[in-house]
Amino acid sequence: MLKSKQQTLDQAVLDELIRAVGKEYVHTNVEQLVCYSYDATATRQRAMPDVVVKASTTEEVAAVVKVADKNNIPISPCGARSGLSGGSIPLYGGIALDTTRMDRILEINAPDMIATVEPGVVTKRFQDEAARHKLFYPPDPGSAEFSTLGGNIAECSGGMAGIKYGVTRDYVLSLEVVLPDGRVINTGKKTWRTVAGYDLTRLFVGSEGTLGVFTKITVKLIPLPAKVETVLAYFSSAGNAVDAADGIILDQGVIPKTLEFVDSICIDSVRGYGGIDIPKEAKAMLLVDVDGDPQIVKRERLRVEEACKKNNAFQIVIAEDVEKRNALWQVRRVISPALFKVAGKKLNEDVCVPRSKIKEVTEEAYSLAREYSIDTACFGHIGDGNVHINFLYGEGDEQQAKVDKMLDRVMEKVIALGGTITGEHGIGTAKAKHLPWEIPRDELELMKSLKKLIDPKNIMNPGKIFVS
Repeated sequence: MLKSKQQTLDQAVLDELIRAVGKEYVHTNVEQLVCYSYDATATRQRAMPDVVVKASTTEEVAAVVKVADKNNIPISPCGARSGLSGGSIPLYGGIALDTTRMDRILEINAPDMIATVEPGVVTKRFQDEAARHKLFYPPDPGSAEFSTLGGNIAECSGGMAGIKYGVTRDYVLSLEVVLPDGRVINTGKKTWRTVAGYDLTRLFVGSEGTLGVFTKITVKLIPLPAKVETVLAYFSSAGNAVDAADGIILDQGVIPKTLEFVDSICIDSVRGYGGIDIPKEAKAMLLVDVDGDPQIVKRERLRVEEACKKNNAFQIVIAEDVEKRNALWQVRRVISPALFKVAGKKLNEDVCVPRSKIKEVTEEAYSLAREYSIDTACFGHIGDGNVHINFLYGEGDEQQAKVDKMLDRVMEKVIALGGTITGEHGIGTAKAKHLPWEIPRDELELMKSLKKLIDPKNIMNPGKIFVS
């Protein structure tokens, strides 16, 4: 039975936490508690912890977890709290365990093409440091400039380069994990291959903080591509843009580094940003990166252009240098927050369907928008079927009820098409209701039994993933 649900912890417990990490890193003042009561989830669900603890070493994390275990206190690991599914919200109060002080890049081993980092390392900082060694860490979530690697791995973040390079789980080789009873284990190896025993590393990747706390992370790296060019193509309809994406892959045989789709509402929300002149008649656009050997890049870029022209792109922009490329991509990265200009509230879903079903799921979203009179914007990683469907709505119970119905119908459609309710944001609290719609009963019960085996007291990030 969990001891804490939004109640003040005993002074004896607070004293134990202070001994574990130091007085200056244990916070009970309301200003700190409020800051840890929410993440970036658009529904703005809130729940305050009883205490915020900021650990800096594996030993400190283990000591804090042992306090939680001994006293049956819930503990919610967190980093930048930039998640979009409620994964770090401390639903049952207790301890919010912040790992952002653990921000060291411990090793970049160029000959072995691996790196070991702590969970609080910001993703973009790590990518930049790897690039100095002429190495590349491909997972590239839109939040890379502020999200941490610990959070990325907890949610198994996807990102824009997933079509060619895969997602976070494809790069995690080994984890140091503090289990819910305070024991420290190491999964995997610092090698690109191992098939010794069960793959515990993959079990923990994407577990959303419900099985343990990551304290060290070893990932593989690949050689930094010699050249990258960006193609921006404008279309007069979303359908033409989707067809062009198919043409790039199926007709031209190009697997680009990134293949991003942006619809008209998204375009309108970022007009004028960063000095990028977007044509008034643009109703959709594709943003495509090709990378590799310079000769290959040139050839593939021409093929991308050809596919776009065949599907009625009326304007194509090429960015070959870093400055121009960064300007285009910065516009793409601000789409999600920019959509708040359309309406006061936004629900961002990260559904993923087979590539052949992309047009069906976007058409369903736009049909629901017309039926319920709620603006709906679509953008995302169309190359691998991961589409962000955004419901843009106002205050009031009536608006919320409409969006709830629209969400249910989108999820039903996605599952019927053979897709998944989340391609990269995770389940957390936001999608827990819909998880049983996708995962059959036997598989779901197996997942719950693994949670119970590893965390029998249910103190590690309780209330996440599973409704009950």
